[in-house]
Amino acid sequence: MSTEETVAELLARIGAGDPERIAEMFAEPVEWGLSWPDEGHPAVPWIRPREKRADVADHFRSLDAFHVRERNGTTVDRILVDGADAVVLGRIVQVVKATGREYESPFALHLTVENGLISRYHIYEDSLTVANALGG
Repeated sequence: MSTEETVAELLARIGAGDPERIAEMFAEPVEWGLSWPDEGHPAVPWIRPREKRADVADHFRSLDAFHVRERNGTTVDRILVDGADAVVLGRIVQVVKATGREYESPFALHLTVENGLISRYHIYEDSLTVANALGG
């Protein structure tokens, strides 16, 4: 698959909510980056280093465990592709199960695709907004 096709498939799998199928798309090791402090945040348990497919599946399982899937309003505004690299721009809209709080954040997702697998996954979001919604 091309970079564009790989990104489209990743987004479709994320939308379908199947962590195991999402994880199949990642290289091992994967360069994983989130726009949070290295130590993470106690209210946001899915924020931690990842490098294996099992870690990726756990990340998406944790996201689902903490959010109301039926109220996910995340949108993608644009996908930019340059060779092996892609940037996905959009807006995260989630509702936290424990608090009932909705939060919104613009996001940018930088992906690199090598040999049909995602070797880089860096996401940039408003981490303070997410932490506050989770009671942090």
